Amino acid sequence: MSRRRDRAPMTMKRRLALTMFTTLGLAAGLTAVTRAKPASYALPGETSTLKQAPDRGYPLAEAYCAMCHSRDYITTQPPTRGKAFWAAEVTKMVVVYGAPIPEPDRPVIIEYLAATY
Repeated sequence: MSRRRDRAPMTMKRRLALTMFTTLGLAAGLTAVTRAKPASYALPGETSTLKQAPDRGYPLAEAYCAMCHSRDYITTQPPTRGKAFWAAEVTKMVVVYGAPIPEPDRPVIIEYLAATY
């Protein structure tokens, strides 16, 4: 059997004070909220270029790789990393980051990167 504690009925004065306190608290909280303004900024110019090559890999790398990141990601890699390294990088870009490189173009890009960098 549970016992109910008898509480004193809330007086009109106490009810009004509680209402005012709640209203003022909400109003104070809402005035602190400000709307974020859209930010705009100019991106710096490209500081690197891919090495041109006569094969199809150069324009494909230029199109697919540079659409997502700076060319510096390619040009600053340690030299002569080899085909396995570039194959892993291209696969990572497609699988992990969702790069929209079509399957037939991947080996062509890998060959260009391995031969050039």
